[in-house]
Amino acid sequence: MNLKEYIRSIPDYPKKGILFRDITTLIKNENAFAETINQIVERSKKFNFTKIAAIESRGFVFASAVSFVLKKPFIMLRKKNKLPADVHSVDFELEYGTATIEVHKDSINEKDNILIIDDLIATGGTAEAAAKLVEISKGKVAAFVFVINLFDLGGSDNLVKKNYKVENLIDFPGH
Repeated sequence: MNLKEYIRSIPDYPKKGILFRDITTLIKNENAFAETINQIVERSKKFNFTKIAAIESRGFVFASAVSFVLKKPFIMLRKKNKLPADVHSVDFELEYGTATIEVHKDSINEKDNILIIDDLIATGGTAEAAAKLVEISKGKVAAFVFVINLFDLGGSDNLVKKNYKVENLIDFPGH
């Protein structure tokens, strides 16, 4: 199955000049969604990991299903002020400003190897922040798996240059 056929491209969203890659058309098709989860599961098996983490919010869609299939704990990396207990926080740069993601302090420890799953990688700022969250929690990043890689924006390459393992299912140009 060619998963690329299930991604809708929307021009000028969220602002003029951006070609948005929309996963809602992928996840609303039960066969395409199931194939996506199967592909993530298969690619994930090559890595040694104890837990799965995902970046809010679209990463949750994929990671929770993979967590269920692989019977691994699922850790939510959330936007600022969305988690009720004590958290570690990382601020990072976005194309449009800055943001913060957080994780509960008791979610990850020094024995954990974390597989990080997200729907898309563009410039890599959010993914790098996720890796920092894992590392300040004393865990290790086993690898990243993305559904979509906007290859010409360089995020995946930047992660590889920082010695992270990276997998993705679909390549698209960023614009």
